[in-house]
Amino acid sequence: MDRSDRPSGHLYLIPSPLGSSVENLVLPEHVIRVIHSLDTFFAERIRQANSFLRWLNHPVPDYQCRFYELNKHTPAEDLLEMLGLLKQGARAGIISEAGCPAIADPGSSLVRMAHDAAITVTPLVGPSSILLALMASGMNGQSFTFHGYLPKQVQERTEQIRQLLKESIQKNTTQVFMETPFRNNDLLKALIEELPGSTLLCTASNLTLSNEEIITKRISDWKMKSPDLKNAPTIFLFQANDDTTQKGRLVSKKHISRSENKKPARKHKRVRK
Repeated sequence: MDRSDRPSGHLYLIPSPLGSSVENLVLPEHVIRVIHSLDTFFAERIRQANSFLRWLNHPVPDYQCRFYELNKHTPAEDLLEMLGLLKQGARAGIISEAGCPAIADPGSSLVRMAHDAAITVTPLVGPSSILLALMASGMNGQSFTFHGYLPKQVQERTEQIRQLLKESIQKNTTQVFMETPFRNNDLLKALIEELPGSTLLCTASNLTLSNEEIITKRISDWKMKSPDLKNAPTIFLFQANDDTTQKGRLVSKKHISRSENKKPARKHKRVRK
């Protein structure tokens, strides 16, 4: 479809801070100008979206804005109503509870519907706890996988940790996941117990806030001392250390070099008498 034939609606994906702070240290001026130009919002939590807009000194009073709840429980008919507004020319923004919409947060269903209807979709720059944690971890940013939440059940969680370790060893991949804050310490304990001592583990807590703490070290060091992560929003990352991933390759190389250095067996000619 030619751009001129597109519907005039526009859907913006609006990042929000990862926690409470007095001043804005995470959103560029351009993003704030776009937000100020909107009066229709699809929000994971409407009350929190109101607080966010007041924090940004939004020029339109909240009672004059249109708010629609958009979360994992939003029924299909409500999504169609939101899409209808966009088709009619509305310029609207999706606001998640924290971080970037549709990244470990609701919003992707409406975004996909907007694409199907040829509505212009624009992601705005802002904080993503997943990418910030990966950037600061010192682990492989070329190959990584975000897994969301690991299973709650101990046995299932243990099996998945072992499977993720196997993948990290085979593919040199960084494994990224999160947990409900009050269960952080249980997950950290499980990781320390299940992962080999040479594995690198990172915890990135309270990102962009004054009490931000990012720690990367080997499991053997985590066993000596670990922080209290209870109720601290945290991203977990681990990667099999180079010593582990390359061990098999080193053995293979040694084997090859030894075989190459061996002199070929001398062939004895039979002498006919």
